Amino acid sequence: MRSSTTRALLGALLAACGCTNVFLQPDRRLFVRPETVGARWEEARFSSADGTPLTGLWFPAALDPAKGTVVQFHGNAENMTSHFLSVWWLALEGWHVLAFDYRGYGASGGEKDLGGAVADGAAALAFARAKAPGLPLVVLGQSLGGAVALASLERDGAEGLAAVVLESTFASYIGIARDKLKLWWLTRPVRGPLAYAFISDRYRPARLAARRKPVPLVVLHAPGDPVVPYEQGRTLFEAALGPKEWWEIPRGHAEAFTTHGAENRPRLLRFLDAATR
Repeated sequence: MRSSTTRALLGALLAACGCTNVFLQPDRRLFVRPETVGARWEEARFSSADGTPLTGLWFPAALDPAKGTVVQFHGNAENMTSHFLSVWWLALEGWHVLAFDYRGYGASGGEKDLGGAVADGAAALAFARAKAPGLPLVVLGQSLGGAVALASLERDGAEGLAAVVLESTFASYIGIARDKLKLWWLTRPVRGPLAYAFISDRYRPARLAARRKPVPLVVLHAPGDPVVPYEQGRTLFEAALGPKEWWEIPRGHAEAFTTHGAENRPRLLRFLDAATR
């Protein structure tokens, strides 16, 4: 085997080694200040179970009393200062909204770690309950955030949970790794062994969805999703028990409430109102 090919194969192996490097791609930059889009917000500060300091954006509901609290679990890249654009509008409709960063992201402390992110999600849920006690809790997870949300809910116990929304989320860490390795001719023949050897499915979303608290669930996915294949979303949906709905998005990845917001924002509000009656 030529040295260049050997280096390429080693690079693929290193890229596949461990969920942390593959699935978590944090950024410390400030992307958008909430006030520039007209959002009213407060800084949220709390700690994960191991003491790691975490930060969030709290958007208070524009109505009193508030309808409930929505906690956003964002995707694997950038940080909450870009992802909040998908959810802050819910505050204008009467919902408190918490967007937060996992460890290693934005102004949160620590270093990226998948197990740590799960613990951070549980801490965010506890913070949201304490900030607005007695209100229904809604979890909205996008892409990797949906997978982290399912694991955090299981760890947390899901007290007060009224509904779950999973957008562009995958069913299996190993499965999505195999899908990505299939795209490169060099790793295509060995994508199965590589994925099983180097990727952990400890927090497999499909398994967690099958034993989740049976509250109303929406799974959204686009047939041409360029990041998470459509079949991954369908597998996740089919595995989930309890009341559930499938919403097909025309195109894109995690764009239901931005690019396709005109259709999906009102639909989400109707779903949440029904789930919290």
